[in-house]
Amino acid sequence: MSSAEASELDPIGATLVDVARRSIEHGVATGEPLRVDPNEYAEPLRRPRATFVTLKRNGELRGCMGALEASRPLVSDVAHNAHAAAFFDPRFAPMTAEELPGLEIHLSILSPLEPMVVADESDLLDQLRPGFDGLVLRDAHHRGTFLPSVWESLPDPVDFVRHLKVKAGFAPDDWSAGWEFFRYTVESIPRGAG
Repeated sequence: MSSAEASELDPIGATLVDVARRSIEHGVATGEPLRVDPNEYAEPLRRPRATFVTLKRNGELRGCMGALEASRPLVSDVAHNAHAAAFFDPRFAPMTAEELPGLEIHLSILSPLEPMVVADESDLLDQLRPGFDGLVLRDAHHRGTFLPSVWESLPDPVDFVRHLKVKAGFAPDDWSAGWEFFRYTVESIPRGAG
């Protein structure tokens, strides 16, 4: 993301977090995501962007859902993914009203995916930028991604890639010339959050 785009997100980050929170609250009350009209929001919020919404309670993960490629306006994507993280993350039961107090909401606004050309796993590891790159592993039947914030718990590129392979449904030592890799960066809201 360019510094111009990042600076555009600074003043609207609070708006996006508010939309995410209202979508979750609306879901608790009605079972439906909050419907937003992008035309009621500032122009940067109407641009198609891909996002992930990460929910935490007491510092522990409570849900995370998102999209890797932009398919709807930024404000709509945040509302949709906040609802999905609260109610459809298969690792957790649907959120209840009792969990709303103290709920932490972290947004990741993704850059477009950048295809990586790699000869082998060693080449992939050499190209990765720890702490900066999000990574997608994809083949015809499987896909997995790690947001850049995952580097905090897996700072070694070898571990990062091995765990991503497992997440995508492969063994840690697997490798295929048919795999595709893409990297991306994120703008975190609040800034520095993962």
